[in-house]
Amino acid sequence: MPSNPADRPAPGVPGSGSNIPAGPAGVPSAPGGSMGGPSSGRPTVTVASFPDYESAQRAVDYLSDNQFPVEHTTIVGTDLRLVEKVLGRLTTARAALAGAGTGAWFGLLIGLLLSIFTVSAWWALLLTGLIIGALWGAAFGAIAHAMTGGRRDFASRSEIQAGTYAVVVDDDYAEQARQLLGRLGWQASGVGG
Repeated sequence: MPSNPADRPAPGVPGSGSNIPAGPAGVPSAPGGSMGGPSSGRPTVTVASFPDYESAQRAVDYLSDNQFPVEHTTIVGTDLRLVEKVLGRLTTARAALAGAGTGAWFGLLIGLLLSIFTVSAWWALLLTGLIIGALWGAAFGAIAHAMTGGRRDFASRSEIQAGTYAVVVDDDYAEQARQLLGRLGWQASGVGG
């Protein structure tokens, strides 16, 4: 058993006994940010705040382009809200049509896989898969919509948005990050520790 805490495997790292799945780019990430950032226990400083995610991403990209160790950086969205954009009315016919489209793609994939094993008439397998997939998809789409009992007769797309996005850096690297961002004319938010 290692006596030094730094020698212990990090939570979520393969071999550490944790069942936390890998996050983006295969790097394990735990709920609550145990892989760094504001919840890691290390002192952090907010070096800049932005009204949109693209600006915060651009700032971190600029830091990366200038050899800043971005693994000590976190983008934190605050004032979260769920925005659901209603796309239109959803009828049984539209649900069936959407299901037919999805089913057609799935049927085309199955037909393509089966056509690998045939010498002739491979196009017939593709066409058959497409038609059968579209029919089954339409049936399942219509049935699924009918089972809602009219409680959700609209199609929508939802996303989570933040009011502000802060670029947070470990305290040891805060001054370097401020200097780099200052070169671009980005003003620090004034928030920090």
